[in-house]
Amino acid sequence: MEHIIQTFINLAEQTAFANLSWGNYVMIIVACIFLYLAIAKGFEPLLLVPIAFGMLLVNIYPPIMEEGGLLNYFYKLDEWAILPSLIFMGVGALTDFGPLIANPASFLLGAAAQLGIYVAYFLAMALGFNGQAAAAISIIGGADGPTSIFLASKLGQFELMGPIAVAAYSYMSLVPLIQPPIMKLFTTKEEKLIRMPQLRPVSKLERILFPVVITIVVCMILPSTAPLVGMLMLGNLFRECGVTRQLQETASNALMYIVVIFLGTSVGATTSAEAFLKASTLKIVVCGLIAFAFGTFGGVMLGKVMCKATGGKINPLIGSAGVSAVPMAARVSQKVGAEFDPTNFLLMNAMGPNVAGVIGTAVAAGTFMAIFGVH
Repeated sequence: MEHIIQTFINLAEQTAFANLSWGNYVMIIVACIFLYLAIAKGFEPLLLVPIAFGMLLVNIYPPIMEEGGLLNYFYKLDEWAILPSLIFMGVGALTDFGPLIANPASFLLGAAAQLGIYVAYFLAMALGFNGQAAAAISIIGGADGPTSIFLASKLGQFELMGPIAVAAYSYMSLVPLIQPPIMKLFTTKEEKLIRMPQLRPVSKLERILFPVVITIVVCMILPSTAPLVGMLMLGNLFRECGVTRQLQETASNALMYIVVIFLGTSVGATTSAEAFLKASTLKIVVCGLIAFAFGTFGGVMLGKVMCKATGGKINPLIGSAGVSAVPMAARVSQKVGAEFDPTNFLLMNAMGPNVAGVIGTAVAAGTFMAIFGVH
């Protein structure tokens, strides 16, 4: 009988109930909330479901992220900046750069939306983070998860990578909630009703030359951006050149979704209670929210300036799409515009700043790497 009792005691001691802290239970609840938002509310489920499930797993069974644990191997691919670069290739293969080529002025809106990055950088410094940590945190303002992970790894901010990545992907998922109030507050009804002209047709030659030219120009100036900008443009070249259909389909479908699974679960698995429930995490979340708000604000305000300069030909709502969340931010511009005029179609015009924002965020990351002497 004593042996049987001891056996049951041993079994009980091996259960998660006997080994988890209150913090683990808090994170399990957070994971369930994320799953609810992804599944019931449709907030970017392809990102949020694997992130939330990784969060769930690591807080039930922490060794899954320790040396030799399954998700630790996934996480190594984040540390080595492999998964973020592959994500960029998939984004390039999926995305039509035509609206940006047709309206190069969109580059200005994409640049303006990076305002949040630099606001967050100085805010993080004021909150006590060192320069490299502040730079890694600030990229959340670009609403670009892969770039946030890439820069954090390159700057050696591995302890902060989990909170940074979760904050970046969370705000990407919440674009439809965060951006509209800012867009509506800083634009007039007349501006919201502006109809933009149809974009000019873009030739096949332009579409082929664009990724090549951008790669040469950007990577010559900031060579450290080559892994991100290079992969983004390679994916787009697969799409546009017309002779690599199989590569384009693989990069934009099978490979993309495999990488999303690895990236999402490994990001979620960095949120163990011990690593995540800290004062620094709250600071990162606050910095990220402020950065994202200022990024939206910067794009909208430059949109207003360009609206005045062009005699009312540019709807400022498309400026908010200058953050990197492709194509969510462009869809939000369309949705807000349609609330005031259901027949106003802004999506394609908003895609120009949206694509420019992806490039702009990668350039911002490369600038920080150059400042800190990281290759």
